[in-house]
Formats: sequence, C-alpha cells, structure tokens
Amino acid sequence: MTINFVLGGVVYAVASPLGYRTLGSVSGRPWLATLPIYVGILLCYGSMQLLTLLWAPAHPGEPQRSRRTIRAWALAYSVSVAIMCAAFLAAELEGPADPLRFNTQQADDPGVLVFLAVFLAMLTCGTLSTWHRTRQAEAESEPVEHALRWFGRSMLITFGYVVCSVPAIIAAATGHHQLDSVGVLGALFGVAGCVGTCYGMSGAAISAWLRERRDIAGLQPLWDLVVVGVDDELSFSPARSSLNRYINVRWTLHRMIIEILDGIRGLRKWATDEPAQILIALHQNCLANDAVRARYRLAPEGMPPAELEAAVTAAILRHAVRRHQAKTTQQAGVAQAATLASPQGLAAIPGAKTAAAEERRRLLGVARALDHPLVEAALLCVTPASEAEQAGGHATAPLKPHHGR
Repeated sequence: MTINFVLGGVVYAVASPLGYRTLGSVSGRPWLATLPIYVGILLCYGSMQLLTLLWAPAHPGEPQRSRRTIRAWALAYSVSVAIMCAAFLAAELEGPADPLRFNTQQADDPGVLVFLAVFLAMLTCGTLSTWHRTRQAEAESEPVEHALRWFGRSMLITFGYVVCSVPAIIAAATGHHQLDSVGVLGALFGVAGCVGTCYGMSGAAISAWLRERRDIAGLQPLWDLVVVGVDDELSFSPARSSLNRYINVRWTLHRMIIEILDGIRGLRKWATDEPAQILIALHQNCLANDAVRARYRLAPEGMPPAELEAAVTAAILRHAVRRHQAKTTQQAGVAQAATLASPQGLAAIPGAKTAAAEERRRLLGVARALDHPLVEAALLCVTPASEAEQAGGHATAPLKPHHGR
C-alpha cells in the first residue's frame, strides 16, 4: 500500500501543470510526461488488483492456484507496460501538449492507438475483475473488508473513464472530434475512482485512529479514578493529568489500559464485596418495581449481564478508592492500613480472568458505568457503614491505654 501511495503521488506530481511542462521542456518532447502518467495509473490499479487477490483469493483453499493467478496478472501488467512504452516512443506526436486531450488529439497516430488500446484493455480487465472479486470476497478482518469494499466501488467508477474514452478515441481516429469533450469528462471518473481507492487504503486506518481516540476519551474517567486518584507513579508520565489523543494514539491507548489494570490490581486490598451486594440487591428491586426501575433508567428486563458486571466493578472500584484515599488523607500508619484493607479483597473485583483481547471492551464498560444511578445509589448506601468501620478502626488504638488506667 505504501508503494501505491508513493506511485500515486508521483503520477499526480508529473500530471500537474508544472510537472508536465517541466518534463516536456527538459526532454524536448512536450508530450513525454503522458507516458509515465499512463504507466503509473495502470500500475496503481494493477497493484490494487493484486492486493485484492492477496486479501481475498478466488481459491482460498488452493494457495498454489491463487499464486499462479497473481503471477499471471503480474506478467500481463508487465508485458502491457512494455508494449505501451515501445508504442509511445515509436509514435510521432505533434502539436502543443494538452494532457486532457491527448487521447483524441493524437488518435490518428498508429503508435498512439496501440498505446491507448493496451492501456484501456488492461484497465478494463483490471477494474472489472477487481469489482467482481470484491463482490464475492469474505474478508477476515474489518479493515480489510473496508478496503475491499471501497476498492470494488472505486474500480467500477474508474471503468467510467473507459466508457467515456473509447467512443471519443474511435471517433477521433476516424476524423470526427465531436466527442472530444466526452473523453475529457472521463478524467473525472478517473479522479473519483482514485479518491475512492485512497480512502479504501487509508480509511480503515483513519477509522481505527478515530475509534482509538474515542476510546481514550471514554477511558479517561476510569484512568483518573484508579491511576491519578490512587498513585501517580503508576502513570508513565506522572506530571501529566491528560493523555495525548493525536500522536501515537494506539500506544497511548495500550499504555492507558495497562496503567488502569495496574491501578485496579493495587486497589484489590481495599476492595470489599459490600458495594456489589448492595448494587445487585438494588437491581433485583428494580426488576420487581416499575417506579424504582424508571428512577434508575433501566429497561424492563434490567441490565444485560455484561453491563451489570461493569456496574458492580465500578461500584467496587469507587468504594475501594474512597477507602484508600481515607487512609492517605488521615496519614494512617502501617498497622492502621492493614486494619482498613480488606482481607477478602483479592477476590472482590470482577474481570480478573478476562482475556487480553477483551480488556479494552470491558474497561470501557466499567468507565461508562462509573456515574450510573445504580452505582451512585449503592455507594450512598455503603458509605455510612464504611465510615463507621473506619472510625472504629481509628478508635481502637487510643482506647487501650484508657482501659489500662
């Protein structure tokens, strides 16, 4: 794909007025820039056809047959380029160069007719073959499926260039130039097809980049809670309270997930099952009472299992952070910290056995659930008991000498 972008860039640079005139003046042949432009166009579409055959082979269970097909097409494009170069260089081109009207202005030259016939024949075979292949393709991944879908659409649009050019060239070769403007119109189909193929190659990457930026924003509240709110040293860059959402986005997202998981792991000793039990009880109460369910914005069937687990996790984490911050604020000693920590906390936070590939989805669900009404209600119910527990822990130490006296 990189070669395709580079080749396309070279073609457009040569096709620009400055590039076209410069190459013509340097070589002494005003029409010479037409050759690299047409060859570059054919190679661009040929490489996209080969990419399509690699990503969606016509015979997926027969790799040898698929390789032979790719070799055959590659050989056909190589021979076509060789014929085009020989025919163009043998042609006697006259008159001032007008890139958009080359097909019709020079159609009376036999060499140009051979050049255009080979070019349009290969472009027709390549575009229609790729369009047909993409309609039957079953891609293994979403980015490849996106690229193939746009390749097919773009190839069909590009075929419009052939439809406009062929009658205009035939008419011009017989001395009739009434259809010259139709041939020029074909260039618009070529440009539209090029834009579509570029989006096919880059659109999947852009879509993934936008999704990753959106996920970074979605995970930010959870990251603030369990990383910034617990221990800045867990962050790769403790001095920064926000994450870069423009450069190295994928690395930032992966780093964010790792830091969140480290923060959750560090909170296990402060976690209790009490918020989970209260939230589940509230959820059951919502299912039995329409008025309560409406107050908590739940559907008649309640929360799906994944959302309920995310809400339970969110409640446990928020409660664990409160307990941890209470210890930090009061500057408790080691013994007091052990009193506040939950001996059963290691098993209190759900999701410990989540597969690595599913962590991103799970953590996004937890982040969305942090301010859910059920989570807020569960924390309101559990906070008084937690404060009483902490107060009791603080009072234990000074009571002992009092009883001694």
